[in-house]
Amino acid sequence: MTAVSQPWRLPDDDLTLSARDVHVWRAPLSASETRLADFHAILAADELARAARFRNPLHGDQYTVGRGILRILLGRYLNRQPQDIRFSCTHYGKPFIEDASETLRFNLSHSQDLALYAFTHQREIGIDIEYLRPVSSRDQIAEQFFSPNEIKALRNLPANQQDIGFFNCWTRKEAYIKAHGEGLSLPLDQFDVTLVPGEPAALLETRVASDRADRWALHALLPGANYRAALAVEGHDWQLSTWQWPG
Repeated sequence: MTAVSQPWRLPDDDLTLSARDVHVWRAPLSASETRLADFHAILAADELARAARFRNPLHGDQYTVGRGILRILLGRYLNRQPQDIRFSCTHYGKPFIEDASETLRFNLSHSQDLALYAFTHQREIGIDIEYLRPVSSRDQIAEQFFSPNEIKALRNLPANQQDIGFFNCWTRKEAYIKAHGEGLSLPLDQFDVTLVPGEPAALLETRVASDRADRWALHALLPGANYRAALAVEGHDWQLSTWQWPG
């Protein structure tokens, strides 16, 4: 799939998430003092403690906003009060809702002052966003984490496209490992994704014994002019909607 060209729309009041839906929300991580206080009021004690540990107060505020929005969105889908939602994490750090009967799956990512949230039912999902910037150690990072095929594809790009190619690759790899659920215990060089600008996002091959490339769909996202993002979803029988956080 190529990058999303559809607009990030404000949601309808009666927005629902069907079994075939994948919803991705875009939200800024800035908020007024009043709104920040509202988010504080719905966070759990461990979330408030984590926000307070950030050395940079701006980062603590962004974390508070990000978790507050997550709770509000989950509350909307689950028809619960945001403050009543309880989270756990897998052994590999992937968050989930503490309710064995709940079919909702979600994932989130942020970069700079922008966050993305992905939601679906009964299928694994992962999302990643990165702010476009020069990376002085780009080639060294690629050598360490990309597969041989990806390194070759990156080197073959014109010099002025290599930064975009790098972030295409990185976001797609991150989205896949987050959806797969094993985090960085899954070696990043054990699967191949597309990275050429303008080329459809795809998981080309996986050398992970417990997985198959055709199990997953990758989708490139354009959440902002200076961002690249990717979505990984289990299966192919789904439809994507992109929403703008109205706050």
